[in-house]
Amino acid sequence: MNKSIAIGLLVFSTAISMPSMAVDLEVKITPDKPYSVVHHGPELVKVQRIQDTSNIIDGAFAKTSRPCPPFCVNPLSIDEAVATVAELEVIRFMEIAMPRGEGIIIDARTPSWHKKGTIPGSVNIPFTVFEKPADDPELAEVLEKLGAVERGEVGTLQRTLEQIGLFNGDQKTETWDFSDAKQVLLWCNGPWCGQSPRAIRGLISLGYPAEKLYYYRGGMQMWQSLGLTTVLPTDTSTYASN
Repeated sequence: MNKSIAIGLLVFSTAISMPSMAVDLEVKITPDKPYSVVHHGPELVKVQRIQDTSNIIDGAFAKTSRPCPPFCVNPLSIDEAVATVAELEVIRFMEIAMPRGEGIIIDARTPSWHKKGTIPGSVNIPFTVFEKPADDPELAEVLEKLGAVERGEVGTLQRTLEQIGLFNGDQKTETWDFSDAKQVLLWCNGPWCGQSPRAIRGLISLGYPAEKLYYYRGGMQMWQSLGLTTVLPTDTSTYASN
């Protein structure tokens, strides 16, 4: 069975099995969307908002002030060709691009942050990987997982034609072919976090098409402020509890 069809059937069967919960939720994502069911690795996770209307953020994400640098406020746009997205766009990305195998969500934070909790569907690839030298084996492995294809020797004529826009040349460098690379949505700890912006800039410097990149500026700070579901990397339950 086609993977995207299988996932769609799983999501549909889960949704129709819980009609009362959809009606009873007081705190919905939008008036028409009480929750969303998405894949986190092999598991299905229900993304919804915390129903306790007295809930508040505590811990690191309750802080309003951190030394700058390094914790400086980021601009809305990292690059004019990179779309900045918010929570509804992230959820839509989870529902559409990921099941189709066309997109990946990257938690660009260091592993110590990731293990405390992450946004469902995310994979942890620290921003430092994207700042490695172009010939680094770990970086090459990651780019291949993102759908890039390492190129062999490229002739001078071929490269010249690519540089004037032929043969999908705007998606290629001398080293990598990004023609079939995935859409990548990156995030970190919030508007004050420089980790996902650095990862995005690293990918662009490698030739990754900027129009295939998305920046979730709100990150974990805004995700938690809206009471949306988070999961632990070791969580194997079908649904995350809030």
